Formats: sequence, C-alpha cells, structure tokens
Amino acid sequence: MCPNPNRAATVVTVLASLTLAAPAFAWPFGDAKPATPPASPAAGSTAAQTAAKPTKATPAERATASRMDPLTQVAFWSREVNADPTDAEAGVALAAAMRVLGRYPEAVEAAQTVLSSHPKHAPALFEVARAQISAGQGFYALQPLKELTAANPRDAKAWSLLGVAYDQNKQPELATQAFEQALRLNPDSPSTLSNYALFRATHGEPQAAEALLKKAVAQPGAGAAERQNLALVLGLEGKVAEAEPLIRQDLPPEAADVNLAYLRSLSTGAAARTPSVATRSWNAVKTSEAAQMGAAPSR
Repeated sequence: MCPNPNRAATVVTVLASLTLAAPAFAWPFGDAKPATPPASPAAGSTAAQTAAKPTKATPAERATASRMDPLTQVAFWSREVNADPTDAEAGVALAAAMRVLGRYPEAVEAAQTVLSSHPKHAPALFEVARAQISAGQGFYALQPLKELTAANPRDAKAWSLLGVAYDQNKQPELATQAFEQALRLNPDSPSTLSNYALFRATHGEPQAAEALLKKAVAQPGAGAAERQNLALVLGLEGKVAEAEPLIRQDLPPEAADVNLAYLRSLSTGAAARTPSVATRSWNAVKTSEAAQMGAAPSR
C-alpha cells in the first residue's frame, strides 16, 4: 500500500552440539580371511585413519541452545544441520535464528532446504513466510501461507501472517479477511490483535488501532512489541503523556528519550511541516510489521 502521511502509524522497536570424532571401521578387502593376522597398526596411523563424524546434540543440549542469543544459535544449529542435513528441527531453528539476525535470504534458504527433504513441513513453510515478510517481500510469503491455511484452516497464526503478507502485497481487502479470520479463531491473540491494529493504523483508523492494541496489551501473553506499538499509536494521536509509561517500561532511558522526542515532534505538528518526519512515521509502521517477525518463534 502507499503510505499516507495524513494517517496514523505504529512502530515496534523491540527488535554447539559438540562435534565428536567417531571411529570408522575398515574391513579387509575380499571375502577370504588372511592366513595370518595382519600386524597391528602403529598408534599414530590409527589416529590418521580414523574418520571424524559429527554427532548430533542431545535434547538437553538443544533445549539449552534454544535459549542462547541468535548468533550463538546460528553456530549451534549450523553444526546440527551439518551433522544431519535432513534434520527438520535443526533446519527450522537455523532459519529462525538467521531471520532474527536479519539474514533473510539465508533464513529462506535454510527453511527451503528442510522442505526439500520434508515437503509440506509446516514449521519450515512458516519460516519461509516469516523471513520473506521480514524482508518486505510479502508476495513470496503468500504461497507457503496459503498451503498452511489449506492444510489447517484453524491455524490462527498462519491467517494472521497471511494478513500481513496481503498487506505488503497491496491487497487490503484480502488482508482484512485474513486478519478477521485469525481473530475469529483466536480473538485474544496479542500478536494477531497487534498485527491487525498496525494494518488499521495505516488505513487511517488510529482509534480502531488504539482499541485493538489496548486489548492486546491486556492479554496475559502480551509483551514489549504490543506495548511499544500502543505507545506509538497513542503518541501519533497526540497522547504522549499516556504513551510515556509504556515506552519507559521496555526501553532504557536514552532510547526512551529519543522515542518521546520523536512523538512530541509529531504532536506539535513537525510531521506536517517536515515531510521527512512524516515519511519516517510511515516507514516505521511497515518496519514494525517486519520487526515482529523476529520477536518469537511463532506469531
């Protein structure tokens, strides 16, 4: 869709398996056994003839890795994929970590590698879609999301993400249908409420966006993404005082001060007088849709 500087917008600023050497056993050539046992090889040659074979991590090691920072996760899951290229769990986890780091083409490639050996694998399809949307390429997320919703019509997360993809593809009517279907399936989902709010904000409905975001923030599973989206919607409506506690809840003082200064500049009319400011506010809402892709393993 083409941003309209006269409408409100929102933004979110939220943004090791061990490789062990396993012995390889070499059997004598031919079928007949030698008349006399072969001489024992020297210790040094035994080590030289031993082939190193990577081994996969234990479930406990994988659980620990999933709590690490994204860069560490990329290293860990890369080793897991090297140990077993058909490991779907490792491939999807690698794709997710790549996406969080902003390495979107590599994230897509990792997820598609899983699909090459596990066609129709739902988590891999979901990661392809999330990486494409994170890169602003919603068109390329449509097909995997359509496959997901066709296979499981009650997958609210897939419908919600399909709404974002349609929005990026400038198909607002289809986006609306997808978001509303997601909310019919899960009316209290913080991420779906937030996604739909971002969509409504970019279509000139700041009050509807505010109501959706307030409902999202009130849900038990709400986090910084929803709070910061609500803060910016409030700020863009001129309610900076109401936005400030939300901003300071999740951001350090320096970052909070920058965001508040930005909102005050909008509320005093700087956006109208300075086109670059208004443009940034509209770029922000598109960024927020992508930024939420990296907030959690699923939406």
